[in-house]
Amino acid sequence: MDYAFKRKFIIPDFERFTHQIDDIYEKALKNESGRVADYIPQLAKFSPDLWGVSVCTIDGQRHSVGDTKIPICLQSCVKPLEYAIAVHELGSEHVHNYVGKEPSGLKFNQLSLNDEDKPHNPMINAGAIVVSSLIKPDTNKAERFDFVMDFLKSLAGTEYVSFSNATFQSERETGDRNYAIGYYLKEKRCFPENADMMAALDFYFQLCAIEVNCESGSVMAATLANGGICPITGERVLSAEAIRNTLSLMHSCGMYDFSGQFAFHVGLPAKSGVSGVVLLVVPNVMGVMCWSPPLDRTGNSVRGIHFCQDLVSFFNFHHYDNLRHFAKKHDPRRLSDDDPNKSVLSLMFAAYSGDVSALRRFALSAVDMEKRDYDSRTPLHIAAAEGKVMSEFYHCKYLPYIISGGHARPSKLEKSFRLEHVWAFSKHLHMPQLPVI
Repeated sequence: MDYAFKRKFIIPDFERFTHQIDDIYEKALKNESGRVADYIPQLAKFSPDLWGVSVCTIDGQRHSVGDTKIPICLQSCVKPLEYAIAVHELGSEHVHNYVGKEPSGLKFNQLSLNDEDKPHNPMINAGAIVVSSLIKPDTNKAERFDFVMDFLKSLAGTEYVSFSNATFQSERETGDRNYAIGYYLKEKRCFPENADMMAALDFYFQLCAIEVNCESGSVMAATLANGGICPITGERVLSAEAIRNTLSLMHSCGMYDFSGQFAFHVGLPAKSGVSGVVLLVVPNVMGVMCWSPPLDRTGNSVRGIHFCQDLVSFFNFHHYDNLRHFAKKHDPRRLSDDDPNKSVLSLMFAAYSGDVSALRRFALSAVDMEKRDYDSRTPLHIAAAEGKVMSEFYHCKYLPYIISGGHARPSKLEKSFRLEHVWAFSKHLHMPQLPVI
């Protein structure tokens, strides 16, 4: 409650922020291009008009707009999550004995390995199938599935996580390409010793058929954004190592053949799935889940990509946005510049501490240097009372119109604080030989 009243959340003015999210949502809604994936029969049943966006910040601030409660399969969005679980349980070194870290430059379901005969990364089908074989290999199928489901529920703050058996059966019946990848991996000895290739494929199909909705998915993304700590429950779910590696791979490999373009234009870790889901992470700020079934030629949600690009065009969330030189972008993490309490407090503190550099920045930023506090004191009053001669000089040099004329002798205030030197300095402000700061 204290954080809420003092507006100390990561996004202080959340109401204003959500208005902008709604505007971006409406713009993306008008984009009617793309087509729904039909090679998995269960996915082909969704209407192309469905469109939802949910946001969850690392402080648990929530906002949803559109079709955000409809159950949707994670599909490929489960890949970074299963990889994170594997790294959390086994460590990076063990996992990367079997899978690489590089973008493949090929389609996500290509029969291809790197120079070491490993899948290029965990974000493509071959890599995800191998990672599936690493999770709890000594348990039976039911225990392994329950383990991952419990883990995902913890990531989602115990919110909606379920399983679509119909989608699972559909994938098993139509997954010829994945069976081909599985046998290719087996031929190249990519699986751990004694691993069951068919069991790994079945487990992979199960993971792709796990259901969430936009709201629970946004909590998962926020847990990734919050260093592995769920913002809803406060529980540490994933290790720092797992989070760092997962976000790195999402940034470089998460958006299929569009990964390079997405990293260039959006600059944030993300993962998409053929169900139309986009899992977007703004590290240390928030998680977002977008969902709209129509896909572009690379298999990404058309509206989801549109939303992500507009989000970064308006807010300075791009990883390489320079806060000082992207003046046209908004930073929702900061209170607006018209917040009187913040600007007065900062100005007064600069005068109190004699920070001439800060005062110079305020002046060059067109800040009103005559702002008054609750006691009607200006920064000049504070500087004089504290004996900050150079700070007072800066005010008087650049604001000569506020000097009403010197007294014949030190005032009672100056005497009481033994600040006769301030009075003496003020008497000679007109002298041209004073140094320029």
